Amino acid sequence: MRLDHVSYATSSEHLADTVQRIGASLGAAFVDGGCHPAFGTRNFVLPLAGNTYLEVVSALEHPASDRMSFGKAVKARAEAGGGWLTWVVEVDDIAAVEARVGRESLVGHRRRPDGFDLRWRQLGLLDVLEDPSLPYFIQWDVPEEEHPSRSAPANVSVESCELSGDQDKIRQFLGGPLESPLQSSAIEWVDADEPGLVSVTFRTATGDVVRID
Repeated sequence: MRLDHVSYATSSEHLADTVQRIGASLGAAFVDGGCHPAFGTRNFVLPLAGNTYLEVVSALEHPASDRMSFGKAVKARAEAGGGWLTWVVEVDDIAAVEARVGRESLVGHRRRPDGFDLRWRQLGLLDVLEDPSLPYFIQWDVPEEEHPSRSAPANVSVESCELSGDQDKIRQFLGGPLESPLQSSAIEWVDADEPGLVSVTFRTATGDVVRID
């Protein structure tokens, strides 16, 4: 289990500005990730060191964004002013997670601008809607070289994630210890008015440490 990506939600009208603002803060350029047709969303991706990435995602004017869990979560976060949506952990065997939580995973896919269709299975968006401190799980169904973290050179890395929530509940949801489910990154527990991913701290190519709220 490792950190696959962190997700930042914004509205469609603020998508370009948000991508530019975060990219400028980190001294790195995002890549157009394309659309999630089944979820009614689209994203821009910033590859990070350690096979991880940052996505900035927005909901489209599409029925799926009101029907599917991911679209609803993105839209709700954007309507609340935008910001960090969730953190996502990659697993090697999502069937084991399905057996543990008693639900089946969903197939997801995203059509990149170059025409390649990224495919994966995911589980846990309903839980994120109820408790934003929880991650969701993903298992990729593409060759390693097609993972979003490989879409451009990675010159930025995640240093730590500030998380507010019930630590025991998160451990139980992950199905194991929470010493460091992010492997190369650390979780810093903070108190906040609401549970969720509060901020992410990055190290840039120049060595600067930048905190994004």
